[in-house]
Amino acid sequence: MRWVGQTAAVVLALDQALKFFVLYGLQLDERGRIDVLPPWLVFRMAWNRGINFGLFAHSADLARWLLIALALVISVWIWLWVRRQPHRPVVLWSAGLLIGGAIGNVIDRIRYGAVADFLNMSVPGLDNPYSFNLADVAIFAGALGLVLFTGREKTP
Repeated sequence: MRWVGQTAAVVLALDQALKFFVLYGLQLDERGRIDVLPPWLVFRMAWNRGINFGLFAHSADLARWLLIALALVISVWIWLWVRRQPHRPVVLWSAGLLIGGAIGNVIDRIRYGAVADFLNMSVPGLDNPYSFNLADVAIFAGALGLVLFTGREKTP
């Protein structure tokens, strides 16, 4: 379980430090956009009040608290699930990625009322209108890892 906690703590610290730097150091919330390596990497500020791609952002205050509760319930469930039986380190790291990313976005929703998304990646000729953050990457990677690396310990 140490791996889960350490991975979650590292992801959470990196996510929050990067958001702090981008919001307050680079003042992206005021500038709106910073071309880093356009179009490959652009910092484009987006306050996500819903879930992925702004879904369910209509009733922002209700959605905010429901999403906070959902993220916390899922994080606790994943934590308890990996504690029940031994797992390979890759499963523990995946759980830590998911939990750390979820808690990072929960902190944003509590602190700002929305998730601070700012990473935007495109390719020449194709403009991606959506932004994301490090916590989103960790959640996706953790969920993918849990799907790919669990359930293989037992044979049917």
